[in-house]
Amino acid sequence: MNSLIVFCVLSLAALTIARPDGATYTDKYDNVDLDEILGNRRLMVPYIKCMLDQGKCAPDAKELKEHIKEALENECGKCTEAQKKGTRRVIGHLINHEADFWNELAAKYDPERKYTTKYEKELKEVEA
Repeated sequence: MNSLIVFCVLSLAALTIARPDGATYTDKYDNVDLDEILGNRRLMVPYIKCMLDQGKCAPDAKELKEHIKEALENECGKCTEAQKKGTRRVIGHLINHEADFWNELAAKYDPERKYTTKYEKELKEVEA
């Protein structure tokens, strides 16, 4: 269950639960196996649904969801280096393999597409 919470954190650059000093988000989940989460829709979908207000949220996921917009707007400025790498990986996966979910999340957290367009340009795989 903790790995699912981490997915939400990483998937939308939220990577949240800020430290009291406000310098960076917690590094508690930096070593999560993203391959396991990204490779298993049964684990991934409920947390995406939580972020979209379309399903129940675990208490931690609910708190994490509150920081997604901030992380998008400041380019994950409070993220650790591991979180930045993980965020790019998860967002890239969503853009390239879960476009419907990506579009729903972008519409909810960045309706004017000020921030998500940058990720799309950088992380979209070229179809050969």
